[in-house]
Amino acid sequence: MTEKGEKDNDQKAKTKKVECCGYPLSIFFIVVNEFCERFSYYGMRAVLVLYFKYFLLWDDDLATSIYHVFVACCYLTPILGAIVADSWLGKFKTIIYLSIVYAIGQVVMAVSAIHDITDTDKDGTPNNMSLHVVLSMIGLVLIALGTGGIKPCVSAFGGDQFEDHQTRQRGTFFSVFYLCINAGSLLSTIVTPILRGQECGIHSQQKCYPLAFGVPAALMVVALVVFIMGSGMYVKTAPKGNIMLDVCKCIGFAIKNRYRHRSKQYQKREHWLDWANEKYDKLLIVQIKMVLKVLFLYLPLPMFWTLFDQKGSRWTLQATTMNGDFGFLILQPDQMQTLNPILILTLVPITDRIVYPLIEKCGLNFSPLRRMTVGMFFAAMAFVSASMVQLEIDKTLPVLPSSSQTQVRVLNMQSNGLMVTIPPNEPFPIGPNQANEQYITFDSDTISVSLNTTTPGPVPYNVTKGMRQTLVIGPGNNMMLVYDLTAKPEQGNNALRFINGLNTAVNVSTSGADYGAISTMIASNYFLMAHGTRVFTISGPNIGQQCEFTKKLGFGGAYSVIIPSTFTWENCGNIVEVEEIQPNSVHMALQIPQYFLITAGEVVFSVTGLEFSYSQAPSNMKAVLQAGWLLTTAVGNFIVLIVAQLAKLDKQWAEYLLFASLLVAVCVIFSIMANFYTYIDPVAIEAEFKEKEGLSSEKNEKLEMNGKDSVQHDDEEEPIQTKM
Repeated sequence: MTEKGEKDNDQKAKTKKVECCGYPLSIFFIVVNEFCERFSYYGMRAVLVLYFKYFLLWDDDLATSIYHVFVACCYLTPILGAIVADSWLGKFKTIIYLSIVYAIGQVVMAVSAIHDITDTDKDGTPNNMSLHVVLSMIGLVLIALGTGGIKPCVSAFGGDQFEDHQTRQRGTFFSVFYLCINAGSLLSTIVTPILRGQECGIHSQQKCYPLAFGVPAALMVVALVVFIMGSGMYVKTAPKGNIMLDVCKCIGFAIKNRYRHRSKQYQKREHWLDWANEKYDKLLIVQIKMVLKVLFLYLPLPMFWTLFDQKGSRWTLQATTMNGDFGFLILQPDQMQTLNPILILTLVPITDRIVYPLIEKCGLNFSPLRRMTVGMFFAAMAFVSASMVQLEIDKTLPVLPSSSQTQVRVLNMQSNGLMVTIPPNEPFPIGPNQANEQYITFDSDTISVSLNTTTPGPVPYNVTKGMRQTLVIGPGNNMMLVYDLTAKPEQGNNALRFINGLNTAVNVSTSGADYGAISTMIASNYFLMAHGTRVFTISGPNIGQQCEFTKKLGFGGAYSVIIPSTFTWENCGNIVEVEEIQPNSVHMALQIPQYFLITAGEVVFSVTGLEFSYSQAPSNMKAVLQAGWLLTTAVGNFIVLIVAQLAKLDKQWAEYLLFASLLVAVCVIFSIMANFYTYIDPVAIEAEFKEKEGLSSEKNEKLEMNGKDSVQHDDEEEPIQTKM
């Protein structure tokens, strides 16, 4: 027995084995740990892009870029974690140390979202945003190291807890393990957006990002504590070296040796990896050749992940401009991501038990590589669907003035109609206590206004470029300009103000907003209000002058409520509402088709891809393929940055179509590559190689026994090889 094997057996003998229902009790700690960790990661990630946009006040492009850099790092660090665990610390210590780093990162993220720590003037806006940005970046770096570092260790560590004869129990454990991953993802994407939607704060109430990040941080601490609690029951195998390092060293030596023997005087070898024969085992070289064939097919795959991971960034931002009222519940924009784990749990058994068997019965050869091609096509169609949804959204968005333009709307507060002329436009009528339907765009910063035909002459007004303004016309043709909103209210809020047309001041208030006293012919400030029904109390200076006005608010609208001269205190009669910005009218349900298509693509592409990869590589090379697969995800997220920065498209629907077109092109390339791929049986190839090597060894032994002279070779010369 080898020294390593003896150490492993000694380790297993020292571990106190406790079983429950035929399973090692230690795995229950591992399963609970995985559930809490996945809840922590996906919960934090679900609200991350909105935190960038609404708390750190980044634009959509920057928020999307940093989000995808973070995701890419989370899929790069598993390679580092696997090397550290297999070569130095072992799985147990790696999980412990990196989980501590992970938990610290989550806590730092929660602290970075507390606006009160730098809100010195107590207005609800941080006064030192740089501190929040630095804290959040430190937190994300630590989280990426933690979640990526333990990713390849936890499942493998769970597998180590079983004896060789517990094959069935080990299989059940992995099924439960991956169920916990999906359960943690599903619950977290439901819960954390709800927590984010609450309002909290010491000095002012804002969206509760500290709670949305704090709960995942608490779950990560729980995951760490639970994992440590089972320490005495774990089977802890010693580090045995990492196969990825061996593969990299072998490839590096082959390239270096080939370069040294680049002269024509050296005989060519069948494969460039054969130049590693002088130093590395021939079986290892054969295994690496099989792996490289699969890794070559990985080259086009990052484009799939480029599209897939945008459901957490671009698609979430798209949902912020939509209506989430489903009647029986109100969905937050970041809760639409919940569809992905729900559809995965639904589609995986349907495809395995129904779709694939039906295709097989029809006599169609739906090979793994063809399935992956179909999955990529589904993802492209998902972005075509997203583009069509975006076109519908764009129809409802306000057309805002550019920096060289101004927009003006006219509001008639008189009790009689007016004919208004603002050159170069034609005269247009405005009824009593009404506004013209659309804003009028001007390229000049000066306009001239004429009323009816009795006006002595046009009245000039200076207007501000890049702004929207309302020209309010009161009794006696008195006119004033008031500034309107120049952006759609964010986070689904509604902006609402009151304009007083009475000859006395009025007070307006509602829950959470006090407009105060509004003087005659004055417009109040805007107040932001969430979706729902609002009751406003309007009161005058005299006793008995009070009534309630009810307004049902949707998502993202802006309104001016006119209290006209004909206003009556009984039931707040004759109030006029002017819609400045249309509320979100495109329903979030229209995103369901794109989520269905992207999830169907994931099921057909990802599950099949891992299955294909594992079937085409030797058993000791699974870790290399896992690293390669994770690397495609990381590269895919970096592609998002490259395309978004280079394309610079003004229209989001055009960017969606660009990504869809790129994936279709990659899909065609992949299908051509797949057509030339020959499926292999690694086990049979290894067995055949070992058999031939055995025969070759026997022949060499016989030659030596017969006294044949052996040929000595210099290290730099090519050795004489046995022809097989």
